[in-house]
Amino acid sequence: MRRRVLLRIANVNPDSVTTHSDRVLYSAIGVFIVLYFAYATVGGAAFVDASANYTHPWWQWLVGPLVATGVVAYDRAVVGRVAINYERLDSPDPKDLLRRPTFSLYAGRIGLALLFAVIITEPLMLARYQGEIDNRLNDVHNQQISEVEVSGAIAAYDARLAVLKKQTAAEDRAVQALNTRAAEKRRDARELYRQAIADSEGDGVTRRAGCPSGGYCDTLVKRSRGLDDQAARLDAQAARLQDTQKAARTARAAEEAALTAKIAEQRTVNAAAIRADAGFGARTKAMWHLVTSDFWGIGVFYLGIALLLVALDCAAVGLKFVSHGNAYEREEARQARGHEHEAAIGYEQGLKDIRRYAEATSRVMAEGIGKASRDEQLNDVAIERARAHLFETVTGSPLPPLPPVPLIERHPAAPRTQPYRDRLRT
Repeated sequence: MRRRVLLRIANVNPDSVTTHSDRVLYSAIGVFIVLYFAYATVGGAAFVDASANYTHPWWQWLVGPLVATGVVAYDRAVVGRVAINYERLDSPDPKDLLRRPTFSLYAGRIGLALLFAVIITEPLMLARYQGEIDNRLNDVHNQQISEVEVSGAIAAYDARLAVLKKQTAAEDRAVQALNTRAAEKRRDARELYRQAIADSEGDGVTRRAGCPSGGYCDTLVKRSRGLDDQAARLDAQAARLQDTQKAARTARAAEEAALTAKIAEQRTVNAAAIRADAGFGARTKAMWHLVTSDFWGIGVFYLGIALLLVALDCAAVGLKFVSHGNAYEREEARQARGHEHEAAIGYEQGLKDIRRYAEATSRVMAEGIGKASRDEQLNDVAIERARAHLFETVTGSPLPPLPPVPLIERHPAAPRTQPYRDRLRT
């Protein structure tokens, strides 16, 4: 029972599978079709998931079986089809049973297998190497973020921020220069005042105590006070300069804050866009980078698994192709050719019967037409005899001969001669 189910899955007639080798062959084809249905279902769902940017939609498991059903239907059509030769139906030669395999049918299946290797096998391979692909995408995204930082809008914002900071630094240097000069003058004033105190105590240049007016100590004190006044004026100048810079500084601060916010926003947008570039295409590119950069570590296993899945894809049709002309196909061809031969003979016999019926109908119609013609001749002779007898009775002399009347050529009444009439009388 299980073997008949596998034969039905392979789309062959179990009654025509009579040999052990054919049962093994088509049972194996049925198993491959079942395995391929499961593989195509998972692969189709993986492709839908990859198309939805790996959001795992629930309806991916509705699309997968539909894709698998379509491909399995194609395989069952190829396996169940027998290339029967309908020429020379009466030939007993086994070579006349089957035609050559249709190359376009198998070429189309190979093309479909390659297409599915890209659409179905690739998503499965991406799921197999998900960890390695995520690491590669992380490196790529970091590199892209670094490249974006030095170009585009963020670079323009940074350049403007640098200009604003240079302007602020220049103003700060101008104010700081005034403050520095004021501090230097205060330091010089403190030094002069210290010297004046030392001189007033007798420890100075004059070596005399006291600080008389006009003396050296008094001069030092005046110079110290003058430096303090200059320092105060410098401080006032610095304060006024800061007041004049206040409006520009406020505007620059607002612009810097706005630029900083724009930079942060642009970085967020760029990071989101770069992180979002992790779909099917990006993962495929990352996968091929891993294959080419580490061929003996990843590439060999990748190609091996891909070829294994492609072989599973083509297994059923491949077994069908290499087993062309087996006992099952010959048995199906004999039955089909027998039915066709019987139908052809029946059709030919029907044509012969129709031809005989038409000939018989034509013969009956011809005989009817001939009989009607002979009746018309008898009527013409009787009329002529009645006219002649009536003329002899009335006139007492025989009827003169009538002029010949043109008749239709080959009409049965055409030869109206006296001997013919005499034969009719007799």
